[in-house]
Amino acid sequence: MRLSKEEKEILQSVEKGQWRSVRGLKKQIQRYREYAKTTVRKDKRINIRMSEKDLVNFQKKALEQGLPYQTLISSVLHKYVSGHLVDKAS
Repeated sequence: MRLSKEEKEILQSVEKGQWRSVRGLKKQIQRYREYAKTTVRKDKRINIRMSEKDLVNFQKKALEQGLPYQTLISSVLHKYVSGHLVDKAS
């Protein structure tokens, strides 16, 4: 079986013990199910341009959370427009 570069990096990080269990797994699963439900009701398509660095960071965060990166981006946008995303500086 041939692994992609990304798969090899993931395997190496697992073998090095860099992964840890998620605390409150059931609660986290429920939380992200709710996020998914919120973002599932999609009736419009958009195209967006962003820096490659931001996209890569979204992809990493989504991987950590077990979500497709598009779902994570949609969730962040939804939180922002609904007033649930708070700026730390405020």
